[in-house]
Amino acid sequence: MPRSIPWMAPNGGKQGQPSDASKRKRSSDVIDLTGDSAETRPAPKTPRTSSTRTPSHSQSSAGPSSSAARSRQYGRTPSWTQPSPSQGNRSAYVPPWTPPTQHSQAERDAWLQEEDNDIFENVASSQNVPAAHEQYQKYGSVDTKIVGVRFYTGFATVGERITIKREPSNPYDPNAIRIDNMMNEQIGHIGRNMAAKLAKYIDNGWLLLEGSLSGEIGQYDCPITMNLFGPPLSSPLSEEVRERMMVDRLPTQDISRFERDQKKMQQTAERKIAANSQFKASQAPGLGASSQEQTMQDIISDSERFNPRDVSRAAEQFGTSEDDLAAMPKAKQPVRLATNMLPYQLQALAWMLDKENPKVPAKGSKEFVQLWRRHERYPNAFTNIATNFSIKDKEPVLASGGILADDMGLGKTLEMISLLVSDLEDYTPSQQGELGATLIVAPLSVMSNWSDQIARHVRKDQPLRVYTYHGAGKKSMSPEDFSQYDVVITTYQTLASDWASGGQPPKSKGLYSVRWRRVILDEGHNIRNPSSKGASAVTAVIARSRWVLTGTPIINSLKDLYSLLRFIGITGGMEKLEVFNSVLVRPIKANDSSATALLQAIMSAFCLRRRKEMKFIDLKLPELSEFVHRIQFADKEKERYMALFQEAQGTLSSYRKVEGQKASETYRYLLEILLRLRQVCNHWQMCSERVTNLMEQIQKQKVVELTPENLKALQDVLSLSIQSQEECPICLDDLHSPVITPCAHVFGRECIERVIETQKKCPMCRAELKDNSILVQPTNDFGDEAKDESIDFDASSTKLEALIDILKASKGTSNKTVVFSQWTKFLDIVQARLDREGFKYCRLDGTMSAGLRDKALHALEEDPDCTIMLASLGVCSVGLNLVAANQVVLSDSWWAPAIEDQAVDRVHRLGQKKKTSVFRLVMEGSIEERTLDIQAEKRKLMMMAFQEKDSKRGRNKTSRLGDVEKLLR
Repeated sequence: MPRSIPWMAPNGGKQGQPSDASKRKRSSDVIDLTGDSAETRPAPKTPRTSSTRTPSHSQSSAGPSSSAARSRQYGRTPSWTQPSPSQGNRSAYVPPWTPPTQHSQAERDAWLQEEDNDIFENVASSQNVPAAHEQYQKYGSVDTKIVGVRFYTGFATVGERITIKREPSNPYDPNAIRIDNMMNEQIGHIGRNMAAKLAKYIDNGWLLLEGSLSGEIGQYDCPITMNLFGPPLSSPLSEEVRERMMVDRLPTQDISRFERDQKKMQQTAERKIAANSQFKASQAPGLGASSQEQTMQDIISDSERFNPRDVSRAAEQFGTSEDDLAAMPKAKQPVRLATNMLPYQLQALAWMLDKENPKVPAKGSKEFVQLWRRHERYPNAFTNIATNFSIKDKEPVLASGGILADDMGLGKTLEMISLLVSDLEDYTPSQQGELGATLIVAPLSVMSNWSDQIARHVRKDQPLRVYTYHGAGKKSMSPEDFSQYDVVITTYQTLASDWASGGQPPKSKGLYSVRWRRVILDEGHNIRNPSSKGASAVTAVIARSRWVLTGTPIINSLKDLYSLLRFIGITGGMEKLEVFNSVLVRPIKANDSSATALLQAIMSAFCLRRRKEMKFIDLKLPELSEFVHRIQFADKEKERYMALFQEAQGTLSSYRKVEGQKASETYRYLLEILLRLRQVCNHWQMCSERVTNLMEQIQKQKVVELTPENLKALQDVLSLSIQSQEECPICLDDLHSPVITPCAHVFGRECIERVIETQKKCPMCRAELKDNSILVQPTNDFGDEAKDESIDFDASSTKLEALIDILKASKGTSNKTVVFSQWTKFLDIVQARLDREGFKYCRLDGTMSAGLRDKALHALEEDPDCTIMLASLGVCSVGLNLVAANQVVLSDSWWAPAIEDQAVDRVHRLGQKKKTSVFRLVMEGSIEERTLDIQAEKRKLMMMAFQEKDSKRGRNKTSRLGDVEKLLR
């Protein structure tokens, strides 16, 4: 007879709370991120508490968490040994972990927590899915059974996602594989014979298992379909794993089919390249060859019109018309707001008010709310359409809030201020102790903007009471103190400091002592790494409603979006990263149309995004035309480029074969070669050898003396890490106040200073670091940077000549041009050439004081003879108005397109009166062309997420490594 099992409600635990295991103190241990084996590393000091960690069902025992260590893709060569009962319980997707080999992220956090309260606990390690598994590809599927279901109370319905966990300590079967439902309640085990085949693959980390029920749970067993994911084809282990699977009669048909398709695509691409090269070989120009001066029409004719945000017809079939957004209901103009809102802004206000008060679908309704719908057979039950997880006799927990992702310049700040004033008059607390105040968390650079904008837009006779919680005296604030204000503004760093002050919320003082009416994250993409401490801190804030403001909810991958959704409070199993990857990330990569539809359903439920060129927005911006201007290398440039390219391919091959500290060093060297490849595309003289010389010194003696030459080389490495969007290996957040050690390892200043104070060693290589004075900062942001004496400024390059052609073609017109580059060194070269050509120009980069920056902006706006601005991409991508120009030249590109888009938006924005042109300078046959493909993939992801049909315009290290591999194909 079928058993009768009670339906279970979702786990009501707080998101982002560290598990008991993660909170154990290890005060005597050192932070060691080297990834070295136990045999090669000095034994750690004996901790005051036991070093044995038995992960709970919600935990992962993943190994190295540092940027370098996590970028190691596929671990060691498989030993194919049977598991030992002594290995301890672990999830199926986690490779075996030996305690002496590497401290987990949770343990490093615990150590830092005890040493200094300014470092706070990491999120529960269930979110720390090994980075390598994000690149795993599907090998095949297995239909099998869950057995022993009568002994367990876990329940699930047909089609529901389940979690698969190894249970090597099982006293009856050391190969045991356990099956749990979305609530981590056990349903049963995989049959003994199948478990015997799969256990060794799981324990060695070569297969990741995901599954769902393919039938109803019976009295004794239940059918299940498991998908097997393994190392991608780019891994040298892929072939070995497949051979072993075929011996064990495990399916590999999916990866074999993918391999055949890839070979066909590669052969087709090679034939096209060969034909194109033969056609153009006789046309290749020599460097400095004389030619007739080109007109702008000639340049445009030789360029390819480029729609960077309209890159895929496939996305169009899922698109929705602008009419749907235009028809959204409008809210009434808030009485307390002095500024009259535009119609689309009132629509945003109505949408936000609705999202703060969500309601489950009514009985008999077919609609779904936040992915929840009424169960088809049980009127009092609800099912999540993403995971098929069901609950009965209790309503699902719905998130209050969402993601406001309107384009830059549409007024997200004003829209959010209108929300603040809309419910103050009739506000009633939802729970005892809740304040009516809103907490705004913003980067330090824009924190003052919030108080300024509130003062500007709110009526003077009914002002909001605003307090900036930052600086001296902030920790003395109590709930009674906060109750005197309507809005409290703070920074991500201040929030982190309060979170680290000890104890779990609610606390007696500080930001975690109250329940806020709402919390708003400005520039919310700052928490896109779900493993970072910043994400942990904001998730732990106690608030009724949660909002994220960002123009770029997806920068590098869907993992960025996951962190935002977890903060908001998505439920139904999607708050677990392994489930999010299973139902969304991997199917999207496999071009699964149902996953695309699910992604769009998620964005529709939680996110509002309007683009400035939409007709109903009616900003009346002039036309924007974008072009890719392809340039051919001169023969000598090509020789130098190909030598570096082959060196990079060899380094990538070596990187895949090594581990630990050696892998970290090889990866840094690989990034350094890529930097030189990118620079040689701009100008062959930019390709300096000093970083290579530095690395050779470090290999011999671990640290280098801080001579002027080594100092410049270390700053080059630091600049590379910043441009590559690396994370601090200690806290896993984006690099904050980045510094580099004499052993060439990059950290956030606050993190490494605390480590130096306590252990005097580098956590990456154990080199001695005597004090904080040896930390090297980036090149001076507020002084005159010395010119590089090694460069001959009279020497030219083909890209420089192409840039000068564009500027000459614009001479004598009313056009003004902004030339963007990532490297001030290239701007120096361009500047010298402009002097010789007689152009009048201004310059804006990070080496200039605030006064000089203002002078440059004034010259561009007011001086009719100043027709060119040389601008640093990093400095000018945010916070500036450059509408005095109407032409943009992007001299170089990198794989995350968001910064480039924001830079262009500084010119093409509200206030621009002229048609605007953008030229991307790209060297043919180089990594710059491959970069466009990588950017297209990221744009396509955004288009699919938001169902964007068309547009006039058109991030962890493992994802970056995937980009590197694409560049070097």
